[in-house]
Amino acid sequence: MSITAAMVKELRDKTGAGMMDCKKALAETGGDMEAAVDWLRAKGIAKADKKSSRTAAEGLIAVASEGNSAVVVEVNSETDFVARNDAFQELARSVANVALGADDSVETLGEATMPSTGKSVNDSIKDAVAHIGENMNLRRSAKLSVDKGVVSTYVHNAVADGLGKLGVLVAVKSDGKTEVLSSIARQVAMHIAATNPLALTSNDVDATVADRERSVFIEQARESGKPENIIEKMVEGRMRKFFEEVALMSQAFVMNPDQSVAEAVKAAEAEAGAPIEITGFVRFQLGEGVDKEESDFAAEVAAAAKG
Repeated sequence: MSITAAMVKELRDKTGAGMMDCKKALAETGGDMEAAVDWLRAKGIAKADKKSSRTAAEGLIAVASEGNSAVVVEVNSETDFVARNDAFQELARSVANVALGADDSVETLGEATMPSTGKSVNDSIKDAVAHIGENMNLRRSAKLSVDKGVVSTYVHNAVADGLGKLGVLVAVKSDGKTEVLSSIARQVAMHIAATNPLALTSNDVDATVADRERSVFIEQARESGKPENIIEKMVEGRMRKFFEEVALMSQAFVMNPDQSVAEAVKAAEAEAGAPIEITGFVRFQLGEGVDKEESDFAAEVAAAAKG
């Protein structure tokens, strides 16, 4: 496969590695971008946290709660200017409120009726497109509920009540005091906003993700030239550290790094007067996982001036 300059640039943007290293990585992996990233990591040339995920979508993350349930939705617009528009903010807030009465499916939510318009959520968004003059869409939604306990919501750097660019839900199951549960749940939600864990516990980490990390660690360990039995121990140690860093309950608690999240939750049980269990969490960051076309604004202006 021919390795193009565009492929080299993309890999360099993802990893921060040098141009020649990126070209060699692509050549070694037959042009497979993800495999090339892993090749660079195995050689110690790139770090996992350097991999970029450029955001394409603007808009808002909206949260809403009622009783023992809470929801988070992402409503996209083309520009941040529209996200600051009062009409768009009210639209996002209304969609979140409708989501409280729907299931966890974005398709079901799209067909649900918006009380303010009498139309479906999807049709209400289409009407807003015509009114505001910019393309919009409902991208995703999630809902958490508990029989007993609380579901806390948190919006980081909120632009208005319940609206921002990053939203978190945390479900806490307990018979304890509501005010204590709400406090620890909000602290954990703020922790999740900061650390972006992959899963609740190490057992919940996606097997594909874990296998990929293990493969990288094996290649890194083999670069040392040590015997296979030593390599195996090295890899197991690195995997334990990996799970500790990406699983919520084993992470160092941002409010008190001397405790893990699990230990902080356990400590709150005394004040709550009952056992506490974190049963789930959701973290939505605006536009994550969607690529965005980069434009050279200066070049666009220059071209317009010539035209």
